[in-house]
Amino acid sequence: MKFTKSTIVAGVLLIFGTSLAYADNCTGTDVQVVQTDETTDLGNGHSITTWKAYSQFVSADSSKRNGLAGECSGAVLVTPDGKWQAQGYCAWRDKDGDTLSQSWHKAPMDMAGTWRQVGGTGKFAGTQDSGWWKFAWEDGVMRANTWGGTCE
Repeated sequence: MKFTKSTIVAGVLLIFGTSLAYADNCTGTDVQVVQTDETTDLGNGHSITTWKAYSQFVSADSSKRNGLAGECSGAVLVTPDGKWQAQGYCAWRDKDGDTLSQSWHKAPMDMAGTWRQVGGTGKFAGTQDSGWWKFAWEDGVMRANTWGGTCE
């Protein structure tokens, strides 16, 4: 199967399925606007796509995360066997100036991924939040992911 740039970028953002074993106490949508998106073809079926996007969280059940705004970036690696995997980071700030950063990962050929908090200040300091994410939609420049997990 051949992957196009749009397929890869969309796949990177596939939000993790709700069937993952998480006891969700926070859920929402991450709306993103792509700033940069560049693919380098390394030949022989190898390529890497890097991207960066503006990001804003919307959450009805997590007032702490609702309205977070910042950026996400990542890289998608496609190997000669046609499999692809992705990983990256996001960093946001809330209206009070507190910051939150997360890492995310999508294993080869999974249609879902995981995230975990790697840092934070103020109300986000010292928490160990983690969960799942899953792609919702994309139109080439804008995209949205649904997410859930365990948030302190």
